[in-house]
Amino acid sequence: MNVQFEALLDKITSFMKSEAKTETVIGKAFQLGEFSCIPVIRVGMGFGTGGGEGDDKTRGHGEGAGAGGGMGIEPIGFLASKGDTIQFISTRTNKGIAAAFEKVPELIEKYMEATANKEKAVATT
Repeated sequence: MNVQFEALLDKITSFMKSEAKTETVIGKAFQLGEFSCIPVIRVGMGFGTGGGEGDDKTRGHGEGAGAGGGMGIEPIGFLASKGDTIQFISTRTNKGIAAAFEKVPELIEKYMEATANKEKAVATT
């Protein structure tokens, strides 16, 4: 049983390692008008194992083991660039992720404009 358990453990950890890579955490880039956007995603993983064996006078010897793993992926924002400026725009809002995705183009433009205005104000003082 130990050999089977170790083989199962190896398979699960190999799968989790292959899924927790840069492409999973940082999504594929896309264009949104003048903006280049890259989605940023949070990846969380959990893993658990257990096993045991026992003897019973009427049923005999028994043993068992189990292992499991889980992974969650959550979009948390976008890296947006326009020209030489790169900004992170969070998708976390009180209204939920759907509302944030609907407003992404507007949010990106407003955020980039505000940043440009701050830089101009600092440069003139």
